[in-house]
Amino acid sequence: MSADGGYILALDLGTSGLKLVVASARGEIVGSAVERYPLHALGHGGVEQDPEDWWRAIVRGTHRVLAEAGVDPGRVVGVGCSAQWSGTVPVDRDGRPLMRAIIWMDSRGAEQVRRITGGFPSLEGYGLRKLITWIGRSGGAPGHAGKDTVAHILYVRDRLPAVYGRTHKFLEPRDWVNFRLTGRFATSFDAVALLWAADTRDVNAVRYDDRLLRMTGLERDKLPDLVPAASVLGALRPEAAAELGLPRTALVATGAPDLMASAIGAGAVRDFDAHLCLGTSSWLVCHVPYKKTDLFHNMASLPSAIPGRYLLANEQESAGVCLAELQRNLLFPRDGSASAAVPEDPYAVMLALAAAVPAGSDGLIFAPWVNGERTPVDDRTVRGGFFNQSLGVTRGHLVRAVLEGVAYNSRWLLGYVEAFVKRRLETITAVGGGARSGLWCQIHADVLDRVVLQTRDPVLANARGAALQASVALGHLGWDEVAGAVPIARAFEPDPGHRGVYDTLFPEFVSLYRSTRKICARLNAHR
Repeated sequence: MSADGGYILALDLGTSGLKLVVASARGEIVGSAVERYPLHALGHGGVEQDPEDWWRAIVRGTHRVLAEAGVDPGRVVGVGCSAQWSGTVPVDRDGRPLMRAIIWMDSRGAEQVRRITGGFPSLEGYGLRKLITWIGRSGGAPGHAGKDTVAHILYVRDRLPAVYGRTHKFLEPRDWVNFRLTGRFATSFDAVALLWAADTRDVNAVRYDDRLLRMTGLERDKLPDLVPAASVLGALRPEAAAELGLPRTALVATGAPDLMASAIGAGAVRDFDAHLCLGTSSWLVCHVPYKKTDLFHNMASLPSAIPGRYLLANEQESAGVCLAELQRNLLFPRDGSASAAVPEDPYAVMLALAAAVPAGSDGLIFAPWVNGERTPVDDRTVRGGFFNQSLGVTRGHLVRAVLEGVAYNSRWLLGYVEAFVKRRLETITAVGGGARSGLWCQIHADVLDRVVLQTRDPVLANARGAALQASVALGHLGWDEVAGAVPIARAFEPDPGHRGVYDTLFPEFVSLYRSTRKICARLNAHR
């Protein structure tokens, strides 16, 4: 029951589906639901989703979550949306999508990024003068993998000129949802970074920069207006209120990109409080009190979803998706011939098999770079897989090796994160779908040699973050109260008995990248 008579509807527009939460205005979750929609993998780096699929899921899920939670829709006072970041929806003047959304996994804009970033003299593939300007004003530079928002827009401009000519605005997925809710073409200080066309030197007054716009080749008129993070965009427009069955008086907060919302939903709102997200992708981030860039490892502190704050941002391309691919395509494929063998909960079976395998998977190593990597290396062509497989390897070995491989990747990143913040991160809060597994949390604690805190309902962290941000924006909660509003379910201490095996295998994991990256570059140069 909401103590003050109001509820927040929070949306988490993920890659694999939509999670919805109904929370009290003080942040207590009283109901949740999940809706699915398809992913379109086109080959040659193309990955898209249909925004109308997103909206249909939002409408269905809103009615369902309110009914299942027993909440009167008339008591919803606010809406907040977290969404996958680095996506692009070209829309016309009425906000109608002109094509499917290009999402964060799409690397078709790599060629365009190379053109705008190159120059002489060169450093790490960037023209030095351009690099100095980008880092000095925006805190970073376009990633060469071609997966940033700027790359998507330039790809549309060069390869889909008819769509580009008809485009009124290019919107992030969250911003398109907010348009459907409020009718406003807007983005916020925390979400604009991946255009690499905004000056973030004053975190309280982020603005588009004319010089950066020229360097990127972006047209200001085709970009949404900027508003502060955690601000109120306005009330629901009548059409949206009618479809969702919500009162027109409900106010819509800006929401936040998934990485930013996840930090709030993990309760990691103080400087240097770290959280690890184990979702489709993964990241290990924390708030920091300064603007700083690590170009060599593709990390930077960017404006946070908390006004006036910076968040160290990074992302590793593939985490939970590796486990999903193993389940769908190898262990329990739903291809008709094997449908009878698919258990009701295949992940529970997989995790039980993995738990029976010793730490280190008897030397089997899995590299999770199945769609390239972003941090601590920016490499779109690298690929992963199993290494050092011997006779006698079981399904349990394969599953545990995937769990450990993602953890090795997190450890690889941890070293550079701690160098960035110049301190050891003693405790790390785990969120995301993967954090529901006690086994995976324990493996991370052992591999990282850090205490891992598992939040309650970790899969709902992004939605919880959007709800908490909306509560603050609407005046129901203060930022100093947010950490205490996130319950911790369990703490996982590192097992000293596993240190030796993981300390032996981790350097070999890193060596795999160094040994295979050139092979992968040749094999995947045109993919």
